[in-house]
Amino acid sequence: MFNQGTDIKTFLNETGEIFRFALRFFREGFRPRYEVDEFLRQCFVIGYKSFPLVALTAFIIGLVLTMQLRPSMVNYGVEVQIPAMVGVAIVREIGPILTALIFAGKIGSSIGAELGSMKVTEQIDAMEVSGTNPFKYLVVTRSLAAMLMLPTLVILADAIALYGSYLGVNIYEPLTFKLFFKKVFDNLAYIDVIPAFIKTFFFGFAVGIVGSYKGYYSEKGTEGVGLSANSSVVVSSVLIFIIDLIAVQIADLFQ
Repeated sequence: MFNQGTDIKTFLNETGEIFRFALRFFREGFRPRYEVDEFLRQCFVIGYKSFPLVALTAFIIGLVLTMQLRPSMVNYGVEVQIPAMVGVAIVREIGPILTALIFAGKIGSSIGAELGSMKVTEQIDAMEVSGTNPFKYLVVTRSLAAMLMLPTLVILADAIALYGSYLGVNIYEPLTFKLFFKKVFDNLAYIDVIPAFIKTFFFGFAVGIVGSYKGYYSEKGTEGVGLSANSSVVVSSVLIFIIDLIAVQIADLFQ
C-alpha cells in the first residue's frame, strides 16, 4: 500500500546518503595514494567506448533537427537563419543534455551493475581485507573519469551534430561548409558556450557518483545488481535535469 510519509522519508534519507557519499569522494579523492593506472583505464572505458553511440546520436539529432525546422523557417521567410538557430540550440542545450542522458544510460548503468556485482560477490570486502582502499580504487577513479570524459564527449557531439545539420541544409540547397559554420559561430557568444561547457562537468560527476553509490551499497544478491543499474540511470537522469535547471538560472543572471 502506498505510504506517502515513508516514501518521502526514504527519499530524503537516500538524498542525504548520496550527499555524504559525494563528500567522501572529495575527502578521499585528493589524498595519496593515487590510482593513476585505474583512472586512465576508466577514461578509456568511459570516454572512448562511449564515443560511437554518442557520435551516431549527435549526427542524427543534428540532421533531423535541421530537416524538421526548415519547413517552419521557410514559411516565415527566414530559412537563412537555420544554421544560426540550430547552432545555438545544439551548443546551449540539446548537445549537453542529450549527450549526458545517453552517458547516464550507458555509463551510469554500467558502473552501478559492475560495482553491484562486486558488492554481492564480496569482492569489495576482499579488497578491504587485503589493505586496498576500495572507495579510492573503485569510486574515485570512475567518478573522476566520468566528470572529465563527459565534457570531451559533449564537445565532439556538438561538432558532429553541427556537421549533421550542415548535411541537412545541403539536402535542400547548396551551402558551403565555410559559410555554414561562419553563420553558426557569428551567432554564438561566450555566454552560450561557457555555461553549457561548465555544467557538463557537474553532469558527469552526478552520473559517476550516483552509479558508484548505487553499486557500492547494492543488496539482495543478483536482483540487487539489476536494481542498482536501473536506479542509477533514473536518479542520475533526474539530477541532470535539476542541474541543468539551476545552471540556466545562474547563466541568466549574467546576461
